[in-house]
Amino acid sequence: MTGSSTTADAPASHAAPASPARKARAARWRRGLTGVIAFLVIAELLGVTGVIPKSVLPLTSTVLGHVFTLLGNGRFLADLGATIEAWAVGLAITVIIGVPVGVLLGSVPGVRVATRAVVEFLRPIPSVALILLVSLWLGPGLRMSVTLIVYGAIWPVLYNTMAGLDDVDPVAKETNRAFGFSGLATVRMVSLPSAAPFIATGIRLASSVAIILDIGAGYITGRISGPGLGAFIADYSSGAGNLPIILAATVWAGILGLVLDRAIVWAEHRLLRWNHLRLVGAGAP
Repeated sequence: MTGSSTTADAPASHAAPASPARKARAARWRRGLTGVIAFLVIAELLGVTGVIPKSVLPLTSTVLGHVFTLLGNGRFLADLGATIEAWAVGLAITVIIGVPVGVLLGSVPGVRVATRAVVEFLRPIPSVALILLVSLWLGPGLRMSVTLIVYGAIWPVLYNTMAGLDDVDPVAKETNRAFGFSGLATVRMVSLPSAAPFIATGIRLASSVAIILDIGAGYITGRISGPGLGAFIADYSSGAGNLPIILAATVWAGILGLVLDRAIVWAEHRLLRWNHLRLVGAGAP
C-alpha cells in the first residue's frame, strides 16, 4: 500500500536534459552577449570620462536611444524595407545564376579552362566602380542596386560551388557511372548533394556582400539610386550634429546583417540537416 502510494506520488515524467549541441549553442550566445555588453559599457565610459570627445564618438546611451527612436521614423522604415527588398532580389538572382554556372565550370574542365581568363579579369573589379556605367545603362533605382549586388555577390557562390564539386569523392562518382547513370545524373545525385554545404557557405558570404554593396552604393549615390539605408545615412551625413542618428542607422545595418545571416543558417540546418548532424557527431563547433 505504501509502495503503491509512493509510486503514485512520484512525478510521471521528467524534463529531458538539454542536448550537448543546445548547451554549446546557448554558451556561444552568452559569450557573444557578454562581449557586446562589455563593448558598449567601455565605449560609454570612454565618452563619459572624456577620453574620446563626444564630437568624435557620441555616448553609447545616446546612440542606443536613437536606435529605438528610428523605429518610429517612417522614412527610415521605408528605407530599411527597400534594403531588404534589394537584398532578397539580388541574392535570389545571384543563387539562380551562380550555382548553375559554378556547376558547369566545376563539372566540365574544358569550359573551366576556356573561361578562366575572363572570370579572373572580372572578379577583382569592384561593383562600386561600375555605378556610373550601370546607372547609365539601366537607370537608377532597384534595377541598378540589384545589378551591382549580383555582380559583387556572385563570386562567393560561384567559387564555393566549384570548390564543392572539386571536393566530391571521385570513387562515388565513378561508382554511380558504373551503374549506368549519365554524367548529368551523376552531378544531380552525387556531386550536388556533396557540394551543398560549400554552396550554402557561399550563399552566406554572398548575403553579407549583398548588404554591404546595397548600403555602400546607396551612400555614394544618395537618393539617385532609390531608397535604402545607404541613402538614409547619406541624407543625414550633410548635417551637423547628426552623428548619433548616423551611428544608430549603422547599428540597424549590423542588426539586419546578423538577422539575415541567422535566417540563412536556420534554413541551411533545415535543408542540410544530415550535414549538421554529421558535424555535431564529429565534434565540430
